[in-house]
Amino acid sequence: MDTKAFKRTLQHSENYNRKGFGHQAEVTTQLQSEYQSSLIQEIRDRNYTLQRGDVTIRLTQAFGFCWGVERAVAMAYETRQHFSTEQIWITNEIIHNPSVNQRMQEMEVKFIPVETGKKDFSVVETNDVVILPAFGASVQEMQILHDKGCKIVDTTCPWVSKVWNTVEKHKKIDYTSIIHGKYKHEETVATSSFAGKYLIVLNLKEAQYVADYILNGGNREEFLQKFAKACSAGFDPDRDLERVGIANQTTMLKGETEQIGKLFERTMMQKYGPSELNQHFQSFNTICDATQERQDAMLELVQHDLDLMVVIGGFNSSNTTQLQQIAFEKGIPSYHIDAVERIKSAKAIEHRQLNGELAIAENWLPAGKIVVGVTSGASTPDKVVEDIIEQIFTLKA
Repeated sequence: MDTKAFKRTLQHSENYNRKGFGHQAEVTTQLQSEYQSSLIQEIRDRNYTLQRGDVTIRLTQAFGFCWGVERAVAMAYETRQHFSTEQIWITNEIIHNPSVNQRMQEMEVKFIPVETGKKDFSVVETNDVVILPAFGASVQEMQILHDKGCKIVDTTCPWVSKVWNTVEKHKKIDYTSIIHGKYKHEETVATSSFAGKYLIVLNLKEAQYVADYILNGGNREEFLQKFAKACSAGFDPDRDLERVGIANQTTMLKGETEQIGKLFERTMMQKYGPSELNQHFQSFNTICDATQERQDAMLELVQHDLDLMVVIGGFNSSNTTQLQQIAFEKGIPSYHIDAVERIKSAKAIEHRQLNGELAIAENWLPAGKIVVGVTSGASTPDKVVEDIIEQIFTLKA
């Protein structure tokens, strides 16, 4: 499929909207009342530090809603306001935050149902309105909706679209896209749908396995089994790793994406020589500015003496998980929670571990004077952060 031509056709359709509907002023007021926080603004004004009693809160200098997320949520609110009587669907969570997605349902924006692991688009009718979320939708989903004659409201973050453009460049010159990401994540599913040949690597360890195969060969069947769910149909590691380009899920750890890029650059240079490098390797910077800023701010915060770290965001939020990874690697006790309700008491907190499992941590809040680091992922409203900080103050009062 010529995905570039399809995108062009879709974007020129009268049923497609990517710019909103002219209700920005009313929606901005509504979003401020529902999601912003006077306490968080106070902490910002106090150089990102606030002390009450025995508790000092240190907030990262970049956190919470990024521009792409704010834009997507605002467009969803505008869509509901503009199409006041139409049936509105959304292909996935608008962003990875439970309170925002709950609000969508309260506004009677329905999620496309999932049956046996696949989305059931048969419920969508001609002239229904369908929102594409911040991390995009696959080209196949867009095709279905376009063919149905739906009104499509595309809130895809421009940073995600930039990655799509990158893998399309790889496809045009017959390079395999090596995508640093999680193969199940909606953004990576969308990105791979715009690619030609692709291979998804989760981390540096998997990338090293691929690099070793490029240099030394290996067990082809083992390779295909290892990446069975993370490669394009008909992928052949003996044929499809001769020319590669790097792309990424925008919410992965910046440093690891850069390391993976450099690894494959060295690998292709070693195999084909410096003079042939440009015929076998391509790399464009597709790291999202907002993700980078939040990770850099977290790296700065963990240099301070912290008794514990609270990382706030949806449990399926990749960028939030990466923030917790930074605290973990620094050896700071850290708790990834998505809402104030996870804090059961001063002695118990329910949190998501890095392996994805929920656990109850006991005696998580130390006695006496404490310094608590706080950050939040790019899909987390300030109001959620406020509720959690206030609860910590209350428990230590």
